[in-house]
Amino acid sequence: MGKEILLGKSLNELTQVVKDLGLPKFTAKQIADWLYKKDVTEIDQMTNLSLKARTALKEKYDFGTTASTKVQESVDGTKKYLYPTNHENKFIETAYIPDNDRNTLCVSSQVGCKMGCLFCMTGKQGFQGQLTSGEIINQIRSLPEREKLTNIVYMGMGEPLDNVPEVLKSLEILTSDYGMAMSPRRITVSTIGIIPGMVEFLDNSECHLAVSLHSPFDEERKKLMPVQNVYPIKDVLKIIKDFDFGRQRRVSFEYIMFKGINDTAQHVKELCRILDGIKCRINLIRFHPIPNTPLDGSDDQTIEFFKDQLNKKGITTTIRRSRGLDIFAACGLLSTKELVKQQEKDF
Repeated sequence: MGKEILLGKSLNELTQVVKDLGLPKFTAKQIADWLYKKDVTEIDQMTNLSLKARTALKEKYDFGTTASTKVQESVDGTKKYLYPTNHENKFIETAYIPDNDRNTLCVSSQVGCKMGCLFCMTGKQGFQGQLTSGEIINQIRSLPEREKLTNIVYMGMGEPLDNVPEVLKSLEILTSDYGMAMSPRRITVSTIGIIPGMVEFLDNSECHLAVSLHSPFDEERKKLMPVQNVYPIKDVLKIIKDFDFGRQRRVSFEYIMFKGINDTAQHVKELCRILDGIKCRINLIRFHPIPNTPLDGSDDQTIEFFKDQLNKKGITTTIRRSRGLDIFAACGLLSTKELVKQQEKDF
């Protein structure tokens, strides 16, 4: 049986670790400093811990960082990192997106995804397991560009709010003084509208919320996103309308543009109706074609017109630039399905 991993443990959990080992309580804070603030990767490098403490830790625990096994770099500077997971022969992808003075990391929260959205490569991979808090944090902690990071978005592989306990723990570590001390205003968590998870997230985190909308019409959204059958968008929006986001916390809506499906004047009108009373922004996203889907992306002229009409109606709307297309790092393209197939073939 393998040793337990320290990376990804909260301060409360580390306090229990040192208590169980008979170490002084303050040792937990020292361990947290080494895990989340310093550039070390081994327990032996925790030099302000006594030799006795380090020896006791090493008997039961590993530090827990894992380097990426592959990196691809796009012509636009985007990098896609491949990380192994605790699930045998299963991997995740993480996208690093530099853009002038803003450097964003798009992290994964699951191996694959069970939501089955029609437009997403990760969904076509199927669900293969939950990531632990440590595996989520490792994507940041083991990133070569870690010191340059300004923003983190939970928009990689998986549905973050289908893995609430581990996602919330990772957010605590990222934003706590004992952890990485990032501002929650630099972190955005995306969801397709898993209502129980969304409520728990809103109540227990200060990070921004992004909701994948993609159509304001029920039947249309059902065809694109099966979650609409379980958690209708009207119920998702009611919770958002009733929640006090305060002055700084932000809610945004992701809207992938599909040719002839969700890009008409009627969609602009309905979006304005259902979002009335919600202070928000809409991010329009170009659709990047994937195999075995009947969908096509709207042309640039249609997307620009759609954006202008929404802005005229008073909804702040922007078009997200596509990044990392040549390495399949853009929105909806992350998938390790082919890698797993190749490994099985090689085996």
